[in-house]
Amino acid sequence: MKKTTLLFLLFFTTSFFSQELYVKHYGSEKGIPILFLHGGPGYNSAGFELTTAQKLANQGFFVIVYDRRGEGRSENLKAKFTFEETFSDINSILEKYKIKKVSLIGHSFGGIVATLYAEKNPEKVKNIILVGAPVSLQETFKNIIAKSRKIYEEKEDKVNLNYISMLENMDSSTMQFASYCFAHAMQNGFYSPKKQTDEAKTIYAEFLKNPDAKLASKMTIDAPQGFSNNEKYTMIDLTENIKNLRSKKIPVYGLYGKEDGLFSEKQVRDLENIIGKNNLFYFDDCSHNVFIDQQSKFIEQLKHWNK
Repeated sequence: MKKTTLLFLLFFTTSFFSQELYVKHYGSEKGIPILFLHGGPGYNSAGFELTTAQKLANQGFFVIVYDRRGEGRSENLKAKFTFEETFSDINSILEKYKIKKVSLIGHSFGGIVATLYAEKNPEKVKNIILVGAPVSLQETFKNIIAKSRKIYEEKEDKVNLNYISMLENMDSSTMQFASYCFAHAMQNGFYSPKKQTDEAKTIYAEFLKNPDAKLASKMTIDAPQGFSNNEKYTMIDLTENIKNLRSKKIPVYGLYGKEDGLFSEKQVRDLENIIGKNNLFYFDDCSHNVFIDQQSKFIEQLKHWNK
């Protein structure tokens, strides 16, 4: 009877937490704790989870992935789409696993979440690793527009040049403006390297065989508008926040791809000047998904920074 009761309680506890958020872990809880914060708003952690989480765990990390409330596999949960709510969920995850200090991998928009969370909860953060993460979204939008315009001029694509001209005259703080910018980035291949390494080709091929691979490109529609309305996230500039983290002795690292069309080299070098030359790596044959495009180097740097 006691055994049955215990099993019921364990099942109830696990089920209750899973109903709160999609959360999954890899590796031994005795390993170095690391939490992956996915991009978006509106995407999920499937791409990282299916390609990289277990490989990091094999290197001694205790890897936790989760989908933000109202996004991805947590889509059906009621969400406010605020940073305060997001931070509360992160705290709940850390409490569940009894983690006192964690390393945060912030991919794309997840880098914004990681930076702001660390600033508010410095005692809980060992370091943050920005992976293809914007410091200033407004600078990123300008870069996307400039690169797209150049491509369309070279192709003499008058239709898309007209769209770019219209975009340049829009209110850059709106979600509509951001959506159009990212659409041009997608259309022009800014998220993929022109030349993949053999390792990346193998990883992508195996990834696409997984039935859950389709989740990685699935976007929930409420999150972008929600974070835009509530947090004006498209206007965020993290420059001072990152400097503040450095002053608090929280290491900030960066991993970026030279073929990530979202960012100019100047943007990456400006970040390097803030966090230190030895704290940022800028990879060849690599775009937005650094953890796939240059996976071995990605893992080696995480091991080095979390000794």
